[in-house]
Amino acid sequence: MDFYLNPDNARTRLVEEYRQYGSLVIAFDFDDTVYDFHKKGRDYKQVIALLRKLKAINCYLVCWTGQEDRDFVARYLTTHNIPFDAINEHPPFYTSPGRKVYANVYLDDRAGLLQVYNDLIYLTENI
Repeated sequence: MDFYLNPDNARTRLVEEYRQYGSLVIAFDFDDTVYDFHKKGRDYKQVIALLRKLKAINCYLVCWTGQEDRDFVARYLTTHNIPFDAINEHPPFYTSPGRKVYANVYLDDRAGLLQVYNDLIYLTENI
C-alpha cells in the first residue's frame, strides 16, 4: 500500500509537521465547504468550528476559491466569523511560483473532506 494511503500515516505527518513548525498552512475551499453555493440550505458549522480551532492554535488559513468576486468571499467570511489569512494566495513565507496554493493540507468537499476533517480534529485535540 502507498504510504499516505494509510490514514494513520497522513495524520501522523500533520502532527509531526505541526510540532516541527508550531503551525500548519490549511487551505480550505469556499464553495460547499464553508458556503452553500447551490443554495440547498446546507450548513457547514462543523468545518467552520474546526477552522476557528485551527486559527486558535496558530495555523495559517488560506481560502481558495473559483469565485471571481473576491470581495464577496472576504465579506462572507468576515460576516460569518470564518477565520482566514489570505484568499487564493500563497502564505507570505512561501516564495516558489505556482498556481496551486501551498498548504500542508486541503479541506475540500470534493477531495477527501471527511478524512482531512478527522485528521485536523485529531491534531487540535492531541497537540
